[in-house]
Amino acid sequence: MMLQKWLYTLGLGGYRTALTLAAPLHAKAKKMLEGRHQLLQRISEAMQGNTAPVLWFHCASLGEFEQGRPVIEALRQEYPQHKIFLTFFSPSGYEIRKNYAGADWIFYLPLDSAANAQAFLDAVKPQLAVFVKYEFWHFYLQELSKRNIPTLLISAIFRPNQLFFKPHGSFYRQMLGYFSQLFVQNEDSARLLQEIGVEHVRVAGDTRFDRVLTISKQARDIPLARAFAGNMPVMVVGSSWPADVEVLAPLVQQYRGKVKFIIAPHETDEGGLQQTEKILSVKTVRYTSTSPQEAASADVLLVDTIGLLSSLYALGSWAYVGGSFGKGLHNTLEAAVWGIPVFFGNRNYQKFAEARDLIDLEAAYAVADAAELLSIFGVLFDNEQRRKAAGGAAARYVAEQAGATAKIIQYCKNLL
Repeated sequence: MMLQKWLYTLGLGGYRTALTLAAPLHAKAKKMLEGRHQLLQRISEAMQGNTAPVLWFHCASLGEFEQGRPVIEALRQEYPQHKIFLTFFSPSGYEIRKNYAGADWIFYLPLDSAANAQAFLDAVKPQLAVFVKYEFWHFYLQELSKRNIPTLLISAIFRPNQLFFKPHGSFYRQMLGYFSQLFVQNEDSARLLQEIGVEHVRVAGDTRFDRVLTISKQARDIPLARAFAGNMPVMVVGSSWPADVEVLAPLVQQYRGKVKFIIAPHETDEGGLQQTEKILSVKTVRYTSTSPQEAASADVLLVDTIGLLSSLYALGSWAYVGGSFGKGLHNTLEAAVWGIPVFFGNRNYQKFAEARDLIDLEAAYAVADAAELLSIFGVLFDNEQRRKAAGGAAARYVAEQAGATAKIIQYCKNLL
């Protein structure tokens, strides 16, 4: 175990060096480095004079924040006298949510080390620490345990190929012991943990189901999108990458005049938008630079801004969610909650339990290529009863899986 700890510490040092070297050339690395400049000093200054009890939430990035958000907001409502300290590891979370009104302080997390963990906890003095989904930082977890600060992991999911379950994973298994309670998404995760002797685990489900239900009730009306749709059915494409657009292009071209397509790319840089327009080769307008009259005559509404996607799904009769032809599938639940069939690529979706579940329920379809997408879409387009059945299965699934937040809050009431 000492060797593993040495390798872990060495890896952290190497990461710091790589970050410094990459910063001049890589925007994300630069933001991470700049965001951590004199970070502990800034945190200490921000916390001076605070006498209210503090609840610390840590999220790796934006997706984990969305999982943690229902718990943050429920605790805020339940314990208004407490303050929320929120940290992110990645710029893709911090930069988008640094002005989130539900937290009192928002910072990057100082990189993991014994000295940083001690200084951070000295400054913040949390009454409770909550890590979302993953993020296993040895020195932070060890120091929290030493100080007897209750520490939770929520919406966690575990797989057999993770280091915790390997013969050489004792160092990582030790980290699990530092948590007061592990709230996991499913029975498979609980069973894996119990097989290695971890008993402080509860199956609570995934808080994302609670989050998407809340979002659906707060959906915005988007007049420009309604004008674009008119009286025609709409496919909403969320978080697409060029590989997704290549698969979608024949469908868009074949169904133009019968179906409208709203496409919200994952990246909204000018180069990516132009590439999407070139691949589609149909009349496309951009959300930020069109009028309702012009949009109404277009085939595709290209959403070149962020923050609209969850509300745009409300206009859909079908959805396509991107990412699985690349690093991994994006959020299918934001679409499924609206009771519409969901399509996505068939490569990198297997680690997402909700995607597998939706497929089993015939509420979602993993497609290999443009031909398969055309084939399945054609069936749902021609058979309204089947489309509605698929959508109904999606909506019921989301509703039935909700409730994780309430289970976590009930546990927290015994601690606060």
